[in-house]
Amino acid sequence: MNKQEILSKVEVGLGKVRPFLHSDGGDVKIVELSEDGVLKLEFVGNCSSCSMSNMTFKSGIEENILREAPEIKSIIVINLTPN
Repeated sequence: MNKQEILSKVEVGLGKVRPFLHSDGGDVKIVELSEDGVLKLEFVGNCSSCSMSNMTFKSGIEENILREAPEIKSIIVINLTPN
């Protein structure tokens, strides 16, 4: 599977959580997908400074992406707010 096909599957996963992010004035964008399957994301809008961003990532974003695109080996959010 090529990189674009994997990114399309990632977008399907993100599409399942985006309505919730948008309702809080935020979003997430894809920064990079490396050749070894590491996906880098960035929270934008209100999500970039939200204290719940870690939980949103683990229980929503990561789960949905890995379900749709099991080719992803790991996911890094470059601006994740620490707990």
